[in-house]
Amino acid sequence: MTTLTAARILKGQRQRRAGEEEQLAWDQFPAVALARTYNNDAQIGESSACATALLCGVKANYETVGIDSEGRLNNCHSSLSSRVPSLFNWAQEQGKATGLVSNARLTHATPAAGYAHSASRYWEDDSKMPPASRRTCKDIARQLVEDQPGRSINVLLGGGRRHWVSAMTRDPEEPQKEGRRLDGRNLVEDWLRDKKGRGLKAQYIWNKRQLQQVDVRTLDHLLGIFAFSHLEFEADGSAGPSGDPTLLEMTRIAVQLLLKNPRGFFLFIEGGRIDHANHYNNAFRSLDETLALEAAVLEAMSQVDLAETLLVFTADHSNVLSMGGLTTPRGNSILGLDNKLSDVDGKPYSTLLYGNGPGYSVPRSVPHGNYRDVVQAAAIPRTWSTHGGEDVPVFAVGPLSSLLFSGTFDQSYIPHAIAYVACLGEYAKRCTTGGKMSKQSCSDVPSLSAVMADDSSSMNQSYMLKKQISEKNNYLVNQPMHFTGILLFVMIVLLI
Repeated sequence: MTTLTAARILKGQRQRRAGEEEQLAWDQFPAVALARTYNNDAQIGESSACATALLCGVKANYETVGIDSEGRLNNCHSSLSSRVPSLFNWAQEQGKATGLVSNARLTHATPAAGYAHSASRYWEDDSKMPPASRRTCKDIARQLVEDQPGRSINVLLGGGRRHWVSAMTRDPEEPQKEGRRLDGRNLVEDWLRDKKGRGLKAQYIWNKRQLQQVDVRTLDHLLGIFAFSHLEFEADGSAGPSGDPTLLEMTRIAVQLLLKNPRGFFLFIEGGRIDHANHYNNAFRSLDETLALEAAVLEAMSQVDLAETLLVFTADHSNVLSMGGLTTPRGNSILGLDNKLSDVDGKPYSTLLYGNGPGYSVPRSVPHGNYRDVVQAAAIPRTWSTHGGEDVPVFAVGPLSSLLFSGTFDQSYIPHAIAYVACLGEYAKRCTTGGKMSKQSCSDVPSLSAVMADDSSSMNQSYMLKKQISEKNNYLVNQPMHFTGILLFVMIVLLI
């Protein structure tokens, strides 16, 4: 929440206003809720396990991805029997187009949960896997190219070329760097070969100029890998054709291509660099990346009809950024200092601080000068800051959003609610072939605690939601509906 609040203020202050009264795109969405982000075995949520809950609908173990709680960290064999499908599977089963956009690596923890099943989030290529596991389990990049649902995703735009090519292959943008694969394969070539073999029109691109030249009318599949690792922070990128594309630019192309499918689409958009900047205790880049994600949200909204498109904006977890002060005046620079000195050491302190991370120092540092590169002070020393454990907000707009996204719930509830709205997965029969809602009982509405509801309070909350929808909204839920798409933004965004 602190990142969103501070980004809202920064947006206003960049327009020479006080900032506190500013609104971000999602602030105007009609549905707001809170999601609990703990993992099956961890109090503080970790990215891949949180993303598994968000995309697959089950609580997972720390640092595992795309597998349920029976899958154990670093245990290859346990992952074979604990795989779970995701929103990508469910959307493709209904003939919808699918897309994944991220400014992190395409094989990184959060996006990987949409298509991979791995006992470790770090198995992005075979060089990261124990030798014994390579004979039985595929690395994450191979799963994206070879297995479902990855090989059928229509749009893949992000970073991470190093995991796609061999250790003998030099990077086209950074020729001093080489790939990391040990099996000698070039997965980009394999991806192109697979599409050609299936009679699909596909294109691979690796820079902004090529993205700007893409003609979506001629394509079924698009793969864009724009960086050796993660894309640059947008504050550090080049505005010219040689720089990395922005989230907005990638989102624009992705939505245009996916809208070609008359059956609709599912698009997952991740602003992954927000989290990275928070890990560095660099508030400026975290807030700047949040505003870049807002630009992507606005771009997507401009291309779709929200009467038939569900847009969900949330985060896979929180960070330890805090915002505080004493009689801080309206309009005080959100990246600046409070107007009071500490009553303990007599030094100034910044409005934004971190609970832990690289900003710790003795004596403590006082930010000054160029806020762009300031490392905010932290209370506890760590190489990188940790995640936060508080609930994260869920904002939604579109069909049934106000009915299904309210109150508090486990993060694993979110994909089930999305599936209910879009008639995916276990709710596929809720829609007729003509696109109208069937008269299926509203008692089948997903429970608020879809996977972990074994305590009486959660079960009672679930029952009350079902009862409310059944008694008060049965007419609305069962009305004919033309449904186009799903957009899921993670700090993160989901579009359906």
